Amino acid sequence: MTAVEDVSPLLQVRDLRRYYPIRTGVIARTVGHVRAVDGVSFDVYPGETVGIVGESGCGKSTTGRAVVRLEPPTSGSVLFDGTDIATLSTARMRRLRTELQMVFQDPYSSLNPQIRIGDLLAEPLVAHKRLDRAGARAKAAEMLATVGLPKLSLDRYPHELSGGMRQRVGIARALMLEPRLIVCDEPVSALDVSIQAQVLNLLKDLQGEFGLTYVFISHGLGAIKYISDRIVVMYLGKVMETATTAEIFARPKHPYTEILLDAYPEPDPRLRDRERIIVEGDVPSPANPPPGCVFHTRCPYAQDICRTEVPSLNAAGGARHQVACHFPLAQEAS
Repeated sequence: MTAVEDVSPLLQVRDLRRYYPIRTGVIARTVGHVRAVDGVSFDVYPGETVGIVGESGCGKSTTGRAVVRLEPPTSGSVLFDGTDIATLSTARMRRLRTELQMVFQDPYSSLNPQIRIGDLLAEPLVAHKRLDRAGARAKAAEMLATVGLPKLSLDRYPHELSGGMRQRVGIARALMLEPRLIVCDEPVSALDVSIQAQVLNLLKDLQGEFGLTYVFISHGLGAIKYISDRIVVMYLGKVMETATTAEIFARPKHPYTEILLDAYPEPDPRLRDRERIIVEGDVPSPANPPPGCVFHTRCPYAQDICRTEVPSLNAAGGARHQVACHFPLAQEAS
């Protein structure tokens, strides 16, 4: 579902930062910070899916966890339906958690191995909705059916289910409280390819059925392209580019986006012999990011200004297409 221009964003992330102190010595003196998320801004509109993509360690998952306040932001704001969740008390945040949920990457470790599936699903209803155990269990059975699992799964433990079934349980648990926004943190990366397609189709079907809004985090462009309406490209804790999925794949404006797309496997055998973009150097440490544009150390188009001035996120071919680059690409992707 594509966002409508005159609708207010459900989620507004503004200049979000999450730094982790580097401590040393007996007294644990702070000698620096790891800048996991460094000034990230984006909007998410009701009913759409915004994909966040980038290499491992670019800050995608930390951004997602900060959005639902599993990680406290160092600075910046996260506005959910106009309320800054970064400033809420514990009691108010607890009430809001019924509207904000998360599906985690690893279905093996995100479920308590000592609790049966029925109790795992019923627990949020008992804690937040004050339902009795019998009523919560009945709701759990309904939700299992919704995600394509049989009722007998209620009495099973997580280790008795396959990885794909466990991830369906994780999705069912996120849906139990009828949230408006779900952050999906690499929900298919730990699954076999055939199971990935089933889970992605399930997420799309549930979005249509319940009117859900997703923030979908992945390092796989295939999953991002399939499920996302808009894409946020991140590198070293910063947003490099954001646009609709069609714009990103057809007309990337940032060199890093171009390189990501160039590495994307090409199904057409006639295009597999095309010249590839060679990227030199390693990803810098977020504890010591380079000055200027953080990508200039690996960018094939970098010039002197890129090494000294941080580019701002500006419109590029439309208000919904933004790029943080001093020299945005003009050519269309082949």
